[in-house]
Amino acid sequence: MSFEEDDRVVLSDKHSEYDGQVGTVTQVVETMFGDANYTIEFEDGQEQGVPEDNVELAPEDDEE
Repeated sequence: MSFEEDDRVVLSDKHSEYDGQVGTVTQVVETMFGDANYTIEFEDGQEQGVPEDNVELAPEDDEE
């Protein structure tokens, strides 16, 4: 599943300080291999270069 800017997503990356947190996609960058990498903004920072495999759509009832 690909994501677009302003989508609310959950990051799943055990090496990230934002693992399990809900954030907003602020940028989508296509790699030279045709894959998408995302920049995700959280309340206290952002994570860049996140591959699609590490992102899932946040539940709709998780609005802040």
